[in-house]
Order: sequence, then structure tokens, then C-alpha cells
Amino acid sequence: MSPDPLTARVALTERAPTITGAEIVAELVPPRQFDGASLENYVPDTAFPSQAEAVEAVAGFGGAAERPARRGLFRRRADSPDVLPGLYLDGGFGVGKTHLLAALFNRTTGRRYFGTFIEYTALVGAVGYAGAARQLEGASLVCIDEFELDDPGDTMMMTRLLGDLAEGGTRIAATSNTPPAALGEGRFAAADFLREIQGLSDRFRTLRIDGDDYRRREVEAKAHTVDDLDTAVASLPGTVSVDDFAAVVAHLSSVHPSRYVKLIDGLDAVALRDVRPFTSQTDALRFVAFVDRLYDAQVRVVASGAPLDTVFSDEMLAGGYRKKYLRATSRLVALTSAH
Repeated sequence: MSPDPLTARVALTERAPTITGAEIVAELVPPRQFDGASLENYVPDTAFPSQAEAVEAVAGFGGAAERPARRGLFRRRADSPDVLPGLYLDGGFGVGKTHLLAALFNRTTGRRYFGTFIEYTALVGAVGYAGAARQLEGASLVCIDEFELDDPGDTMMMTRLLGDLAEGGTRIAATSNTPPAALGEGRFAAADFLREIQGLSDRFRTLRIDGDDYRRREVEAKAHTVDDLDTAVASLPGTVSVDDFAAVVAHLSSVHPSRYVKLIDGLDAVALRDVRPFTSQTDALRFVAFVDRLYDAQVRVVASGAPLDTVFSDEMLAGGYRKKYLRATSRLVALTSAH
């Protein structure tokens, strides 16, 4: 079968993207699928009352009057949770945390930013700590999706950055799949994590959102695979990258994760040939970061070989990065399902 003329083929492995601090800042908005996210179109699952409670909490947090900065605001303890400048939404995969965070962003006026943890650390890497703090200074709201603490240096940097922002009156909202006090458990340098994380935990009002993964409710429970990748690609309109899975994994090691957003720029779909399970955790974690960018951009994934929800070994899933792998698996199930 000859390729469809509407399909333009490219190769991820031939792309060597660069990104500037200004480009990172320009990307600090919710993923496009959340452009219309609001508290009104978030539909709580009645089987899980905590979802409706989270809607009320986000509404209250977004509508709270701004308080003038005080010395040690982030370190002050108070009986009322409204005093705290941070809101932390904890919950499993697909319960709508990102939707709620985007809804908060969309209902907030003034200068505000929305990004993943890695995007904020990438900004610091691009323009330095002082440059990043100046860029974010004065924002009415900073949203951090999928708060992650994989490196003690990043932990301390984000702790300092959030403290500086709060001192200036910025309100901060974050999501993660792990409560603040448990972040870092089972990972290297756990003592460093726990020392820093205790301070972070005290600075946020934490809300637990229970529920089922809507992505697994709405689509088949397994990642879809194809027998003939070329035939599948020929049926796809737009621009599609076609690469061997092993080659993409190798290429990701040469591209900083902050540039993955540019790596997939302009793509309508990504085709991966001969998928195989990971044997290296470093490679697996890079792929997780890549999947996050694919999901944010809603780039369809077509793959042959092993189902993409089986690429993380049982040993990986039992380790400290379990939640990251499960998040990626959930997203891969959605991205490989027919649209």
C-alpha cells in the first residue's frame, strides 16, 4: 500500500531542537486540551465525595483575597488553611487534578503561569535562578503540575523559589501523585528529600482526591499495537514521525528533557517501530518525560512490537519511581487508542 499523500513523514532522530528561556516562559500555560477547563465542566464522580470537595476548595483558593507579603509568610503556622499561600492536590491518575489546576489558572486574573515541575527547573537551567525568580516575581498565581522531587538539588532550588515567590504575595497551586510528606520515599538520597520535603509539606493545604482513572474508564485498558506500522501510518493525515523505538530511546539521551516539547513540535502523530521493554531505568525515565510532552500536546502514538503499557518492568514498577511509570502507562493507553 503506497503512503497516503496527506501524510508527511519525518524522523524524530533527525531533530536536534534548541530552546531559550523566553520560549520556556511562553510555554508556561495549560496544555491545549485544557484551554476550556473550568470548575463548571469538571464532573465529580458521585462515588467519590472528595472530588466535589476539591472543586469547592479550588473555588475558595482562587477567590481568596490577596494578602500583603509578610516576613516569613511561608513559614508561618496558622489555624486557618486559608492563610497558607499554597494548595496541593494529591490523588491517583486520571482523577482530574490537572483539569482542576487548569480551571484555577483560567479563573485567575493577572499574570500567572502553569507548567510541569520539569519546565520550571528547565527555566532555571536556561536563565539561572535569579533570572527565573525575576521572571516569575509578581505573578498572581504559579501552577505546578506533577510536582516531582527526583534530585536533591532540584528539591532545594524549588523550595527556595516557592518561598521567594510567596514572600512577594504569589499564590501557588500544585498537583502530584504522592502526598508531600511521602515524596522521595524509596529513591536515592532519601534523607536529603525528607529534610527538604517537611518544609514544603507545611506550606501547602493538602487535599486528597480519590477516584478511578478516567482514561482507563473511557478507553480500552491496554495500549493498542499494530501489526503493520507502515500501513497504519499511511492512514494518518498530517505530519507523522516514524522511527525505530530503540533509536528514539537513544536519541532522547542526547536531548535535554526541557527540549522534548520542541522535539515533537508540529507533529500530529508519533510512530514507533519494534517497541521493546526497557532494561535501563535511566532510559525509562527519559521516556516518561517524553510521554508527558506527547500527552500535553495530544500527539497520537502508533506502535508495533510490545504494547507500550508493558515496557516498564515489574522491578521498575516496584521501585521509587512507580508512580511516574504508572502515570506514563495511563497516558500511553490513552494516546495509542483510536481517536
